Amino acid sequence: MTNGQSITYRDAGVDIDAGDELVERIKPLVQRAQRREVLAGIGGFGALIELPSGYRCPVLVAGTDGVGTKLRLAIDTARHDTIGIDLVAMCANDVVVQGAEPLFFLDYYATGRLQLAVAEAVVRGIVAGCVQAGAALVGGETAEMPGIYHGADYDLAGFCVGVVEKDAIIDGRAVERGDAVIGLASSGPHSNGYSLIRRLIEVAGATAATELEGRNLFDRLLAPTRIYVKPLLALIKAMPVHALAHITGGGLTDNIPRVLPAGLEAMLERARWPEDPVFAWLQRTARIDSAQMYRTFNCGIGMAVIVPAARAAAAVEFLAARGESAHIIGEVRAGDRGVFIHE
Repeated sequence: MTNGQSITYRDAGVDIDAGDELVERIKPLVQRAQRREVLAGIGGFGALIELPSGYRCPVLVAGTDGVGTKLRLAIDTARHDTIGIDLVAMCANDVVVQGAEPLFFLDYYATGRLQLAVAEAVVRGIVAGCVQAGAALVGGETAEMPGIYHGADYDLAGFCVGVVEKDAIIDGRAVERGDAVIGLASSGPHSNGYSLIRRLIEVAGATAATELEGRNLFDRLLAPTRIYVKPLLALIKAMPVHALAHITGGGLTDNIPRVLPAGLEAMLERARWPEDPVFAWLQRTARIDSAQMYRTFNCGIGMAVIVPAARAAAAVEFLAARGESAHIIGEVRAGDRGVFIHE
């Protein structure tokens, strides 16, 4: 009590009514991202989801991630509409590399003070990402935490669960010497390396008006992470896929080795895929060598696909027909160097 007056939860910085209003606003949006297996989603204490029919020995594959400090750039530039796509992409792309079909997604949104318009924009992006991934948005958590988050800041985390037949799991064990490595183009840095990127923006004195080869620099840097789920699931059904590697933190040189058996390495030819000007700008501004670039950024390749060499050309054609820019960028050979990139 203060001067005989009560102190409410709202006085302490938490507006329950605003949280309730957000739920009502997003309910119509969530209907766009549903699956028949969902028995109960938004509004309950927990979501209820059946396993899809037709599986003999289903295995669940779970993944969780955030968007790193790309979120800081989105907040600072007031661009909240696509960061939710990034959130879904970072989780769903991790799930699909096991050969799993994403079933459902949940989000966690934490802030110091709930701003309904911002939160709604973020959720719209999450819904768009779920639609691209074929996953149902079944719930999440919105937390107002004054004293932990300040001003307009908010944080995001995502959680995705998929399913795969046990004998169809893709884990890299099938990779053989002579296999081809196919690279799927990224839309830019995706959601990795942004602590360095934000530092380089400061160094270069870049602003919202900065152009890079005819396109706004911030548009390039905030382009949402590509979601490769549907084309990859179709490819897996159409032909043998020995391994998939999502190129995230650690870049090309740290992620591809995660799916290579002992005694094998990948030899990539840098000239085999187009150069995105944003990576040239980053390297030029940072003044770092190529080895550091390949370990920090995806450098234009968001997903690596390893297939038998005899199927590589067909795989590229198949993926191109489904909207992906795909290139044969290298091969698997004997060795233990992980990834070697010839420039």
